[in-house]
Amino acid sequence: MLDQAPKSITPLVQVRGLKMYFPIYSGLLRRHTGDVKAVDGVSFDIMPGETLGLVGESGCGKSTVGRALLRLYEITAGNVVINGTDVATLAPEALRKARPQMQMVFQDPQASLNPRMTLADIIGEPLDEHTDLDSTQKLARIYELMDAVGLNRRFANRFPHEFSGGQRQRIGIARALALNPRFIVCDEPIAALDVSIQAQVVNLLEDLQEKLGLTYLFISHDLSMVRHIADRVAVMYLGRIAELSPRDALYARPLHPYAEALLSAVPEPDPTLARSRQRIILQGDVPSPANPPKGCNFCTRCPKVFDLCRQVKPELVEVEPGRMVACHLYPNTSVAGSTGVFEAKEHNQQGVSQ
Repeated sequence: MLDQAPKSITPLVQVRGLKMYFPIYSGLLRRHTGDVKAVDGVSFDIMPGETLGLVGESGCGKSTVGRALLRLYEITAGNVVINGTDVATLAPEALRKARPQMQMVFQDPQASLNPRMTLADIIGEPLDEHTDLDSTQKLARIYELMDAVGLNRRFANRFPHEFSGGQRQRIGIARALALNPRFIVCDEPIAALDVSIQAQVVNLLEDLQEKLGLTYLFISHDLSMVRHIADRVAVMYLGRIAELSPRDALYARPLHPYAEALLSAVPEPDPTLARSRQRIILQGDVPSPANPPKGCNFCTRCPKVFDLCRQVKPELVEVEPGRMVACHLYPNTSVAGSTGVFEAKEHNQQGVSQ
């Protein structure tokens, strides 16, 4: 009978207790006097073929999470397992060999492309570094990638300044696809583009995901676009995840007070619903990540704060099926650790496989 039980799918990306601290040095002797806690204990999974949206206000640590996952920063603490390999502990040469399976699409296509290289050189550079293709095979692969992202082959010898913002982002996407990765971090890929071009780029990412079986971490502050592309959404505040829920459930009924306030600011196209919606205006400023509050990071601005919030930091735990929240309004958060739910899930998966 055990053989007939459905086997759980192993996550492609498993993040446990990720911390990314940037040291603060001060005084004439440049002594280490503190840390900017850009990411402070983040845990989540991304399943194969899934898009996880990561949202939050500017400075909450979204982009730092994306860069830390790919080891563009040296991680302070935690584990990042991508396709069975903990990239957080890899030696430089082993990390270089693991690069093809994980790539990134950067926020600013102008800054992320070398202005002295042609389109063909930019797309072909990963092929030079990680493959043994000859010039004919490399050119054929470059043309294949240009076709995949909707770029005319006649543009192969043009330079980045000769393209529009949307075309430059397509070049960045083609470069990310060159080595057939399984996991791509999209770090606000549409933030620097005109509104008319944003939908084209997002539709391109969705088409490529369907054709190639890609897995995305989609970082954005555009909640409307995240609703369109993401399967699940993680809401970050001051270096920690406040809520992690399926997309439709989150947008229909956010559980965390910060997620509720954030989603109340999303424009509603229906005038009737827009008039009935109550906008939540948060008071005060975001605390410094160099000196976060003792308890909940959101306690200084939360409209539902009470004494426990100022004393004990809530952990991210499952309070409803598939929905994880870090908030003392849900009693389970005071009795479980930040990785407890993930460890329980892993134990269940092992039990099923046995």
